[in-house]
This record gives sequence, C-alpha cells and structure tokens, in this order.
Amino acid sequence: MEKLTLIKVGGKIVEEAETLRQLLQDFASIEGYKVLVHGGGRSATKIATELGIESRMVDGRRITDAEMLKVVTMVYGGLVNKNIVAGLQALGVNALGLTGADMNIMRSDKRPVKEVDYGFVGDVKEVNADLLSELIRQGIVPVLAPLTHDKKGNLLNTNADTIAGEAAKALAKYFEVTLMFCFEKKGVLLDEKDEESVIPKIDRQAFREYVDKGIIQGGMIPKLENAYQAIDAGVKQVIITKASEIHKNTGTCVY
Repeated sequence: MEKLTLIKVGGKIVEEAETLRQLLQDFASIEGYKVLVHGGGRSATKIATELGIESRMVDGRRITDAEMLKVVTMVYGGLVNKNIVAGLQALGVNALGLTGADMNIMRSDKRPVKEVDYGFVGDVKEVNADLLSELIRQGIVPVLAPLTHDKKGNLLNTNADTIAGEAAKALAKYFEVTLMFCFEKKGVLLDEKDEESVIPKIDRQAFREYVDKGIIQGGMIPKLENAYQAIDAGVKQVIITKASEIHKNTGTCVY
C-alpha cells in the first residue's frame, strides 16, 4: 500500500510569516503523497475584532453565529488557505485549497443545541475519500481548510483536528496513512517542565499507565484518545510533534 502523510497544523504556525515559511519548506521536503490541514483561529478573531464582531468561546471552542461564519469563511477558506497554497506552489508543490463544500469532500451536520448553542458548527458525517484519493494520486496536494457543508447550502465551521482525523480515517482505505498533529511541544512529555523529555512511543497499555500516574493529563488525554480512534479506523500511526520537526519524523509515535 502506498504511503500518505497527513499533517494538521494550528493557526498560530500558518498565521505568522516566518513560521509559515519554515512550515512550507519542511512540508515540501516530505516525500510521497501528502495532505495539509490548517487552522486559523487567531486571524479570525483579529479580523472579527476589526469588523466590530465579538468572538465568543466556550471551553476553547468558537461560537459561530451568522456574522462570525462570514469571518471564518473569509479567513479559513480565503486568506489563510490561499496563502498556504501560493507558498507551496512557489516551492514546486502542486497544492489545491479545499473546503468540505468543494467537490463535496466533507459533509457535516449542524451540531445540535444542548447545553451550548455553538451556532454554525459542523460535526463530520461523510468524507468523499474516493475523490480525495484520486486527486492525491494525480500528484495534487490537498490543503484542507476547517470548513465543511451540510449539502443544504450552508457552510459550517469545523474543528481542524476533527477534519484531519476524519480525512485520515477515510483515506486509510487507500493508503498507509501517518497522521501528524503539530502543537507547541516536541511531543508528549514525561515532565511538562522539561521540553526534551519526549516519550518516543506510546501503545495503549503505556497510555493507560501514564494517565493513571498523572503524567498524561488535561487536554492531552482527548488528543491521544482521538489518535487511538484513528488507529482503530485503519490509520497506521499517529505522531504528535512540533511543526518545526515534521520533516524529521520525530516526536511521540502513538500506535
């Protein structure tokens, strides 16, 4: 089975000129088939403020009302996505920027209102992996923005980690997929105060032991739970690392 690397990077990396330039060079140097998924939350917040639109968050998740949906569509699907695509084209990478609505790549349902009304936020229900894999095999590198659609004419703001995970699961039928989540640390750390204490490999048993001992805690627990869901769906391995390390294949390998 042919190999594919799917990389998710947060908005902070792609929103600053210097870190974006480095990311694109590192991404371009990765051999074989690849996909990039990006965020862009800080840019969306900044532009919303300039337009006089209030940003509201609950537990780190954005409330997306009709006005905020316009902003995230402009920022994620336009400004951030096309900056990345143009940067990759300059490096000889034939990139194509896509939202979930383009070619019906990713369909979502609007999140139901429970304790919180998140507004126009989508929960992914369907990924068109046939079409995505065809593009990839033609040498096209998809750059996925964190927007999906409901097939009723509405765009939906969708978490970039979810986009990456769902795309990786769907593409696992066609490729041997390595899913890389990039964040601010070099990997999962044995000691959060020691940047160099990266745990190189974590299997399920080790994960449970680290949680029991309090070594892995907080937001890292759902990150790793999501990693194992991806593996259960056929993804070969999940790597948690720093964006500047993606071309080195270092970090924490979850298997």
